[in-house]
Amino acid sequence: MFELVQIGERSYYINCPAKIGIYKSTDTDVYLIDSGNDKDAGRKVRKILNENGWNLNAIINTHSNADHIGGNRYLQQQTGCKIFASGIETAFTKYPILEPSFLYGGYPCKELRHKFLLAAESDVVDITDKDFPKDLEVIALPGHFFDMIGIRTPDDTVFLADCISSRETLDKYQISFIYDVAAYLNTLDKVEALQANIFVPAHTDAAKDIKELVGLNRSKVFEIAERLISLCEVPLTFEAILKKVFDEYELLMNFEQYVLVGSTIRSYLSWLKDTGRICTCFENNQFLWKHV
Repeated sequence: MFELVQIGERSYYINCPAKIGIYKSTDTDVYLIDSGNDKDAGRKVRKILNENGWNLNAIINTHSNADHIGGNRYLQQQTGCKIFASGIETAFTKYPILEPSFLYGGYPCKELRHKFLLAAESDVVDITDKDFPKDLEVIALPGHFFDMIGIRTPDDTVFLADCISSRETLDKYQISFIYDVAAYLNTLDKVEALQANIFVPAHTDAAKDIKELVGLNRSKVFEIAERLISLCEVPLTFEAILKKVFDEYELLMNFEQYVLVGSTIRSYLSWLKDTGRICTCFENNQFLWKHV
């Protein structure tokens, strides 16, 4: 774990739970693509940079989930590096309490205020800032989170952040986190059409061809959607739907899974309603989802 892997003339990644990309802009200056899940990850990253004689110019955060920005604060304090993010991700990175608050739908209780969902604050600017490296291409990849981006380096390495999950992850967890289902499906279409020397997803193996994996992720979205439509043949509250989803997929509910899977199921229901496949009603002071 935290092994440095070279994948292009000037592109590398650090193999860790959420892969950290490295782009070497000169013989000594580098940019990080994400920073790991916590201060300890930041320390390990800095050790790798020091061992190679590399100076950290800046961190580019693909999105603001805690496992991608957790090393920001430590690395910024140690090096003074700039941090870039995109759109709404900038606000969530600067004010990370927004992530557990958004997921829970209110002020998060202490069981949700930990490093898995709540990173340390860091100072961040938008990717439109004049100092953002001009030789890197930003690829918009919304859907998993608000304004998630990927990065293409000049040696044609594409870092894909969290837009595709591995087969093993889908088999184990079944429901990967999605904020906007329509945007996510559009992103899958975009990624499927991309050409690159190599692709680096954050949570699965780097590969030259990811079309099969993209198709698997798309199929899982449609499978979950059809299951929700079927569940709504009888009008149900959200909590009743969520229980059936956990039971049918044999998931174990805890605080983290309640907010992560729960938020994702809400997003699916919104998408299905907006596309006319389910509808809602209010009965006896209950908000019900039902089949059209």
